Amino acid sequence: MLYAHSLPETPDKKGWEPLLEHLECVARCAARFASPFGCAVLAEAAGLLHDLGKASEEYQDYISKQAAKGPDHSTAGAREAVARYGKIWGRLIAFVVAGHHAGLTNAFQSERWSSTPLNERLDPTSRIIPDYSRWSSLGLKLPEQADLKPTRIFQPAPDYPGFREFFLTHMLFSALADADCLETERFYAEAAGLPPPARGGQITRKHLENLRAEMAARCNQSTPLNRLRAEILEHAVGKASLAPGLFTLTVPTGGGKTLTSLSFALEHALKHGLRRVIYVIPYTSILEQTAEIFRDVLKSPDDILEHHSGFEWEKRAPDAERDSEHEGREGLDKLRRDAENWDAPIIVTTSVQFFESLFAAKKSRLRKLHNIAQSVVVLDEVQTLPVSLLRPCMAALDELARNYGTSLVLCTATQPALRKCDAALPALENGQAQGFDIDQQRELAPDPERLYATLKRVTVEWLDQPVTDEEIAARFSDCPQMLCIVNTRAHAQELFEAINNLPGARHLTTLMCPMHRRQVLAEIRQDLQQKKPVRLVSTSLIEAGVDVDFPEVWRAAAGLSSVAQAAGRCNREGRLDGLGRTVVFESLDARKTVDQDEGNGSSQKKNLRILRSMLPFWQATRTIRRKGVDPLSLKGMHLYYQELYFNQGYEALDAATLPSGKPGKAGEKYPILPAVQRTASGMNLPFATIASAFRMIDTALAPVIIQWDEDAAQVVKQLQFMPYPTPRILRTLQHYSVPVPPDVRMKLVMTGVCTLLHPEVFGDRFVVLERNNDLYSAQTGLRLDDPTWRSEESNIF
Repeated sequence: MLYAHSLPETPDKKGWEPLLEHLECVARCAARFASPFGCAVLAEAAGLLHDLGKASEEYQDYISKQAAKGPDHSTAGAREAVARYGKIWGRLIAFVVAGHHAGLTNAFQSERWSSTPLNERLDPTSRIIPDYSRWSSLGLKLPEQADLKPTRIFQPAPDYPGFREFFLTHMLFSALADADCLETERFYAEAAGLPPPARGGQITRKHLENLRAEMAARCNQSTPLNRLRAEILEHAVGKASLAPGLFTLTVPTGGGKTLTSLSFALEHALKHGLRRVIYVIPYTSILEQTAEIFRDVLKSPDDILEHHSGFEWEKRAPDAERDSEHEGREGLDKLRRDAENWDAPIIVTTSVQFFESLFAAKKSRLRKLHNIAQSVVVLDEVQTLPVSLLRPCMAALDELARNYGTSLVLCTATQPALRKCDAALPALENGQAQGFDIDQQRELAPDPERLYATLKRVTVEWLDQPVTDEEIAARFSDCPQMLCIVNTRAHAQELFEAINNLPGARHLTTLMCPMHRRQVLAEIRQDLQQKKPVRLVSTSLIEAGVDVDFPEVWRAAAGLSSVAQAAGRCNREGRLDGLGRTVVFESLDARKTVDQDEGNGSSQKKNLRILRSMLPFWQATRTIRRKGVDPLSLKGMHLYYQELYFNQGYEALDAATLPSGKPGKAGEKYPILPAVQRTASGMNLPFATIASAFRMIDTALAPVIIQWDEDAAQVVKQLQFMPYPTPRILRTLQHYSVPVPPDVRMKLVMTGVCTLLHPEVFGDRFVVLERNNDLYSAQTGLRLDDPTWRSEESNIF
């Protein structure tokens, strides 16, 4: 008998899982996961082949002795796949099988990557593996090559040659990896006398009924604004019967697009049998707020999964794999599993998590992909997609809609003109128009031009001369309720210091933990309603989804979409007699010294009043101003994006860079779509290289836990004596964490300002700032030695 998994408590092999049983169970599960996109037989073949190497004598000896590391057991199935199914389907399956533990690798060797490339693993003269010939005794019934053909027609994307093959490999990998993980968990759970892993669930009629009741109550108010919101909602929901695919929802700030988009998503999902709603948000600072709104309106808090980088659910406590004595273990396992595979009815996640997963190579990031098929994805604030990765992002969205039955809603108040009919994107190299095929019928808002005119609340004023912080402070002094948004944390802190003596002075930044920010915002809203002084300095975190209403807003130089978002915090509810005032300025006190390349190998120091990465956006904004177009109109926004994209040029829309390996140093350019096009025809794709190049933020951030209040302190105290964190504790800690670069966090630990919590169990997973430490201010949040580093919010435009 050949075995796939052993049980250390039964050395006589009683209850061990037979290899044939494991292969067949994984094959059935993978086929079920790939069925929504028509590739059940392909996934079945991968499942039957993935662990053939376990038939070797060396592997059977390894699991019998419970050694630390076993022999290679994944190359065998990859070789059999190519031998049986040829250079197209066979190599696709080979990539998936060879990487089902370590992740997708490159086809060829690269000096950058230490992982063994697929071609070397397939070459018996380059890589010797244990003899696995005993697999033939298993009696596996492998599908015939003719049966591998998908049951749906996978349409090629003319704009993105080769991307179909690239993306299908990711999706097939996802189906296999998730099936393998779940079936292994099931075996160990049943061996321990426990029920199989709980599943996450799908959209039900109850979700929609609860939302309909809530929306009826909200729209049953006789104000003009609520009547307009009700009209927008009715129009969007009325289009839910349209076929799945790409949609736009263009609603100006204040039009209720968040709940309108959720209403459409649920109606559309139930009409077309789609499985879940995935809500993608660019900013972690508003993700928790949005998830809380959804819990409130849907009346089903356990059905909503928040997934972002605050804490990684998939990390497991050591020695807790099969702990059945703690009832919280299964809850944590389910939370980790749901985060890895998104098996939940409603997922609220970040743009970084969503898009980086689509291009990832690691197993933990790829497990979820198959559950995006036949779902509704709402891309909130879609204008924040980074220009340098715009074409790869568009390729992935197009592929999901084209071949995976996924509906995608491009949702924003400042629609970034990504459709072919917008004629804003540079033409392809062959001269063809670039963009999504979305016609006006698939715009969910009724007459966006009229909406913008009706909801016009402000006038934009441009200052011709740069201003100092002293001049801004003087305006703050004259205006008791005013908001000023600047581009860096450093500038926000400096400007706040300049107005700190004024009544109602406040500061808002992502260096405050979410609970702290929520408290500050609640006080701000209350004071605004009571006509008390509120003089607020903030970074851009306040621009998207934060419901505040100031009579006057100042915005430091930025792209027009940022200006429009800032204007959305001005006279938001239309309570002023006239229009609110939004002032756009360049700052003399936000200078940053940079090395300016002179083009001849030399450089000189140059002062910039705006971050270099923001200059193209500001230049396009100034061009729109010179044309005399209303910057907050649909025409103004369309011209802005046309100017921005054409000025950037075709190549700038796919300008990923490889990691340099040196802090502060830029890596070499690595355009992703050309790399796919060059290598897809022979299935020689560089998966690992592409995954490393596709980075929406340059630096991964790590959380520092702030003991902001007694609840946080109590949770930290409880965690010190636990073998693993419960789901409740992990969710709570998300509200008390500040993300910082890993090296900054380590410095805080080394200097004794922060401590590692229960390090003998959790390692460096939980870093806690000592309570009442001067480094964390009630006014400005966490103070760092270098406050100019930029977070996720600052790195996405």
